[in-house]
Amino acid sequence: MSTQQKKYELNFAPQVTAGESTPDLVCLSHLRWDFVYQRPQHLLTRCAEGRRVFFLEEPVYDDGPLRLEVKERGRVRVVVPHLPGGLTSDVAREAALRTSVERMFADHGVSDYVLWYYTPMALQFTRQLRPRAVVYDCMDELSAFRGASPLLRGLESELMARADLVFTGGQSLYEAKRGMHPRVYAFPSSIDAAHFGSARDITEEPADQAGIPHPRLGFFGVIDERLDIELIDEVARLRPEWQLVMIGPVVKIDPADLPSRENIHYLGMKSYAELPAYLSGWDVALLPFARNESTRFISPTKTPEYLAAGKPVVSTSIRDVVRPYGREGLVHIADTPAEFVAACEAALNEDASARQEKVDAFLAETSWDGTWASMGGLIDAAVAGRRAEKFVTANASGRVAVAY
Repeated sequence: MSTQQKKYELNFAPQVTAGESTPDLVCLSHLRWDFVYQRPQHLLTRCAEGRRVFFLEEPVYDDGPLRLEVKERGRVRVVVPHLPGGLTSDVAREAALRTSVERMFADHGVSDYVLWYYTPMALQFTRQLRPRAVVYDCMDELSAFRGASPLLRGLESELMARADLVFTGGQSLYEAKRGMHPRVYAFPSSIDAAHFGSARDITEEPADQAGIPHPRLGFFGVIDERLDIELIDEVARLRPEWQLVMIGPVVKIDPADLPSRENIHYLGMKSYAELPAYLSGWDVALLPFARNESTRFISPTKTPEYLAAGKPVVSTSIRDVVRPYGREGLVHIADTPAEFVAACEAALNEDASARQEKVDAFLAETSWDGTWASMGGLIDAAVAGRRAEKFVTANASGRVAVAY
């Protein structure tokens, strides 16, 4: 855990006093829970150990009236609004989503709650709510992604004005957002070291990877516009004896545009539980991201996951990989095809024991448990601050007046 995060834990210990309930947490997300297991799942699963958590996904459209689908994912309640397919206007859609939220609150007795936003777009149907606190976990610069709504920047400014706390998914995002709000905190990608560390001891190969020769260079994650597909293609061309294993769903790009060579293997999406078994059979783990607006602020969760699995890592010069992993000598950094090939060759030939000793010492300072403990303390402090604000307002006016 970083010095900065340790400071948060000391200064913002939970402040819920006797007789006060712990508010529910209602998350508004542009990501689906059953998609790639990443930051939201890590954090909110831990959050749900101490309070009720509702994860409201974006709607799906089908025949029939409005209804809510509720799925139990451990202690997290995943709520999917099903809206009538005939909704054509933004006004009608937003009205239906407001109704969905009201129905969810009524069905589950939600009255005392914190709102946690992953997407500012959700403001369009939640402005009317009166939470105990508002948290914006800014894990990506969504406005830079392909197909982003032109409304995103304005809605983010509005969300910043409403938020009690802003968390960022990396140091670069923190530097970009810290001037927009008085309470912005950097919480970079963390690690479940035990889960990915198990890759070091797995010997049984997954069936669809077992027949692929070595050396294997692998990637797992979403395969989208953030990947440098030209770089992947050129590395495969320059070293036809290397096998590139690509794991993950293809999103927002045409699969036909992906490089197609005999030594590139697309194995599709795998569950979080399966990933260590695939990692165990790789010789090098890759972060072949393009350098463009969509990757300017990313902080890949897979960086510490690869390292915990005991694999050498080669990445393009993504800022939040260069700082700290590249500078600490934990990840090889290269951009051009020739440089990337050379970095992979160096990774294949490096002293694994010396690297692992440094990696383990570095990763011992961070965990998702620690990250959530720090975040939870900040949230409790924000809720307590609003309670105090209401108390002061009530005493000043002689009546109870809620200050939002």
